Amino acid sequence: MHWTAGSHDVSEFDIEHYHEIVSGDGIRVLGKHRPEDNLDLTQQSFAGHTKDLNAGSVGLSMACMREAVEMPFDNGSSPMTERQLDVFCKMVAEYCVRYGLPVTQETVLSHAEVEPTLRVRQTGKWDITVLPGMTYVGDPVAVGNILRDRIRMELRTLQSG
Repeated sequence: MHWTAGSHDVSEFDIEHYHEIVSGDGIRVLGKHRPEDNLDLTQQSFAGHTKDLNAGSVGLSMACMREAVEMPFDNGSSPMTERQLDVFCKMVAEYCVRYGLPVTQETVLSHAEVEPTLRVRQTGKWDITVLPGMTYVGDPVAVGNILRDRIRMELRTLQSG
């Protein structure tokens, strides 16, 4: 799970690097590549979203956090919206169903959780450590747990309806 560090509009760069992106107003935009394209990275046509972890991974993102600063925290000119986050969590739940992914810290995680959880070094990635209404950068795993709880709620809705 990612944010683009761009505006609320989905850019061509976003489309190239993520499988699906949610704009600031909650519109879902498909990326250029399907998740299946990330099964074989030798084909040179895949969504590159996480250093050394693109193989077999689905990259989903929200178009937001342009000009955001981690320390001292500044939400930037395009902060994440609540509408965007709602749509994003539903979208992630749908991908979990489609690809049979259990919602665990090891299988559904934010880019910021990659280092502490999977021990794969990343460079300056703090997405997703801030949610709408937060005035500080949160612990990556704690914020990831909030996201996973919301995704599990969406899963229950999908499975009951």
